[in-house]
Amino acid sequence: MMHNLLEQLTSLLSEEQIVTSEEALYDASADRYKKYAKTKNVLDVPSPLAIVYPQSSEEVKTLLMFCNENNINVIPRSGKTGTEGGLENWKETSIVIDGSKMNEIIKMDTYNMQATVQSGVKLQTLEDELRKLGYTTGHSPQSKPVAQFGGLVSTRSIGQFSTLYGAIEDMVVGLECVFPEGQVSKIKNVPRRSGGPDIRHIAIGNEGALCYITEVTVKIFKYMPENNSFHGYLIKDVETGIKVLREVMVNGYRPSVARVYSEEDARQHFEHFYKDHCVLIFTTEGPKGIVEATNTGIEEAVEKFESGIVEKVDSSLIETWFNNLNWDESRIEREVQDMIDHNSHDGFTTEVSADWETIPKLYNNVIERIKNEFDRADELTMLGGHSSHSYLNGTNMYFVYNYTINCAPEDEMRVYHHPIHEIIIEETLKMGGSMCHHHGIGKYRSEWTKEEHGSAYYMLEKLKEAFDPKGIMNHGTIFPQPSEVKKYIRS
Repeated sequence: MMHNLLEQLTSLLSEEQIVTSEEALYDASADRYKKYAKTKNVLDVPSPLAIVYPQSSEEVKTLLMFCNENNINVIPRSGKTGTEGGLENWKETSIVIDGSKMNEIIKMDTYNMQATVQSGVKLQTLEDELRKLGYTTGHSPQSKPVAQFGGLVSTRSIGQFSTLYGAIEDMVVGLECVFPEGQVSKIKNVPRRSGGPDIRHIAIGNEGALCYITEVTVKIFKYMPENNSFHGYLIKDVETGIKVLREVMVNGYRPSVARVYSEEDARQHFEHFYKDHCVLIFTTEGPKGIVEATNTGIEEAVEKFESGIVEKVDSSLIETWFNNLNWDESRIEREVQDMIDHNSHDGFTTEVSADWETIPKLYNNVIERIKNEFDRADELTMLGGHSSHSYLNGTNMYFVYNYTINCAPEDEMRVYHHPIHEIIIEETLKMGGSMCHHHGIGKYRSEWTKEEHGSAYYMLEKLKEAFDPKGIMNHGTIFPQPSEVKKYIRS
């Protein structure tokens, strides 16, 4: 079967566009979600049969039609920075279609304030080119140096400056995508229209489960780093920080970064100054007048809740932290090596969202439940969280937990991560929040997709039936597959 498949793929593309090395296929069988098991060479999922590198939307069309006709599962890949199992393979007969060779910056249009790129363009690449012209994408997730636009859009990515610039769905103007039956759809670039439902959102956030994104147009912004300012405060508790964030947002101010960290989470980010307290930080950027007004708004909000403020932090300390947020491939390698050397997992997160009233209650409920109900709580080396993306009507909460691994590598997720993950999701859904603020559903939250959407799941389900009737697109992602959940998560 493998031989026949490779012969057919080679007839469609070229031999150089197809990779079948054992090492590459093993790496492609799972994303960062199972990085510990992957490094220990004990992944429990099948490897794909091949990784294919198309160079155009026409080649993507050809590949998808071939896979649709032959019932071959397709895992769309672009950047490899997924964290929720969206790139994990749950099918024996699968191929990975990697968009990284579609890497042309098509146009940077500074008059109309937008840029068009192929899906394999790295975010950092576009950002570097725009900076030369005095512009920015405004999008800066930690994965910025390696993330590619196809993956960013398909997972509804968010960046560290989202409070000012918005998330990726706020930045996307138009796009091109390919469906499994061969339809290439191009959504034109206009500032707004009232032409029926916003069909961009069929592709945005589809996680490769409906279509393959091949081209993206995003807004761009003027870049004025000379006006940046930084604010930091030690505060008594998370609730105080949430109140200050809310005050700033509901008064109409938009700092680029607005965050509050619990004591435990602050320790691993701000050990040099946190003094066993929670930390509240803001950064502001943009035109000088707007920055000055936002700075005043922040100071007024802090003053309003001064009973919860311990002390102000030197702004240079916040600036230094801010300039070292992003990770690159070498940092990923160091992180993996550290896991191997110390049999520990640092930095696992589950990010959720809810309204202002709910978030502090949710945070306290989750922390209490994990401490009391997780049977390996004594093996946690850190349990805390931070809010990092705020809106007029609410905010998010990143729950962060580190632990020492005292089990077989292949059991790590089942023994440690999943029970904690489940408590967080249960509490969030019970309180009316969203279980997935921006990392997506992937495969490891799919068992709660129906509960997340409730009666609206009907709409999501119909999209799958309409656009992927044979179910060849990223099997198990977003749309629940109970048998595989039992096999790969619950077993």
